[in-house]
Amino acid sequence: MREFVSLKVLDRFQSLFERLGVDYPLMRKILQIKLTIDGRRMPTIFNQSGKRTGAGDQNNFVKSLGLYALMGLVMVPFVVMGDNYMFQMSFVLGLLMFLVMTSLISDFSTVLLDIRDRHIIASKPVNRRTIGMAKTLHILIYLFFLTGALCAAPMIAAMVKHGVLFFLLFVVEIVLTDVLIVVVTAFLYMLILKFFDGEKLKDMINNVQIILSIAITVGYQFIGRSFDLMQLQIVFEPKWWQALIPPLWYGATFEWLLRGQATPHFIVFTLLALATPIVSILIYIRLMPFFERSLQKLANDSAKKGREHSRWLNFVSRFVCSGREERTFFRFGSLMMGNEREFKLKVYPSLGFSIVFPFIFFFNVLRTQPFSEIAASKWYLNIYFCALLIPTVVMMLRYSGKHKGAWLYKTMPLSSPAPIFRGTIKAFLVRLFMPVYLIESVIFIALFGARIVPDLIVVALSVLLYTVICFLTFRKALPFSESFEAVKQNDGLVVLLLLLLLALFAGVHLASTFVTGGVYAYMALLVVLNAVVWRKGFAISWNALRDKG
Repeated sequence: MREFVSLKVLDRFQSLFERLGVDYPLMRKILQIKLTIDGRRMPTIFNQSGKRTGAGDQNNFVKSLGLYALMGLVMVPFVVMGDNYMFQMSFVLGLLMFLVMTSLISDFSTVLLDIRDRHIIASKPVNRRTIGMAKTLHILIYLFFLTGALCAAPMIAAMVKHGVLFFLLFVVEIVLTDVLIVVVTAFLYMLILKFFDGEKLKDMINNVQIILSIAITVGYQFIGRSFDLMQLQIVFEPKWWQALIPPLWYGATFEWLLRGQATPHFIVFTLLALATPIVSILIYIRLMPFFERSLQKLANDSAKKGREHSRWLNFVSRFVCSGREERTFFRFGSLMMGNEREFKLKVYPSLGFSIVFPFIFFFNVLRTQPFSEIAASKWYLNIYFCALLIPTVVMMLRYSGKHKGAWLYKTMPLSSPAPIFRGTIKAFLVRLFMPVYLIESVIFIALFGARIVPDLIVVALSVLLYTVICFLTFRKALPFSESFEAVKQNDGLVVLLLLLLLALFAGVHLASTFVTGGVYAYMALLVVLNAVVWRKGFAISWNALRDKG
């Protein structure tokens, strides 16, 4: 089994652990197994990459630290930008809290919520203190490497710019921040498990994973704009409600201890920064037995989702589907997209990008042009960016974490797989794409006026045609019938080519706006093409499907 540097460091303190009543050799073996599993787990930060690479000696966790180190670079300008410590360090430590907490929830919840220790290890001749110490050290090792990667560049910048005292205080604040994050995360789990079942908690963790994926990508947009803040004159005005914002506590500590700003609010914030993590960890220790009992809810995979989609799905399927078989797979595809966590983790970040990207480009233009000029222009064609998710989703529709259930397809008396494909594609468009498109259409109409309604209809028709083209381009496989392990790297090149095709759709649409009646002529052409493609594009035989598989 692989040896770890962190375990070699712990070996130097073996006598200390043994004096605490810990069976050190056994604890070390437990940690070694847990760290090995961590290296094989695919971090959320890689969830948009292609094929998983968890085999061999590759350590995915170590590889992810490099990306976290790059993300930490965004904090460097705020560390060195001046001497307004309240603003600088509040922002830096607030960003650190967000990144560490989301990463802790998305990638390390299996440690905080691990109930296997109780069922597997505790049933053996292993004392509770050894199990508890192994779990605690596992969390501390994870936080050490994660926080170290994120804060490496800011800490170096702090040392060079502000000196040793600033650096040492920064390190202490990072430790206190990590303690607070762990306790707040555990309290959040306790609260959810108190009032809800384990399924609700699993859904929450999945949603945080999705948010983290979106935040990582959108965060890159912020890096280039962060330097604009260096020209601002920021003045801090104390308010009572600021005592509820932890990052301000840590910023106030720098103002009081390093700049001598001994005002009442800075002193109170500093005391909160020191006392809150200590008090919270003591409360957490007292509540640990309750937390352990609550975790038993996770062992019960509740079959009751509490989601009543059947009526809505039946109602919508009658309008968008042409036959009973197609309606059946429309409902099946919609339920799979809404309930399968691994599929959501892979696909839903693309949904977030489709929501954000049209407005990112819009605000870029708004910085250089007055709004009146933009409202009269053709920048509403930015709404084509909402179709960025289509190639990715169409490609991912053939993958599932429950792909072994695909044998059910063989039991169905269907002469052709066409209803399966058509119903699933329509389920994607109705469940995932149309809500995004309708929301953005309403916003764009408010910005550009009712004059763009015909153009929005053209965009919708273009997207319908584009979706079938994407389907025809990718390798054919039954929906949700393959493992995510089978995702191929070369699919990324196909997605890129399809995105260029989307740009071509937007270009043709733009060209039609320069011809009198061109938009309506293009609309009529798209109606005819959609009628043909949606009828003929799914005409695939079972034999052809097997040959391509």
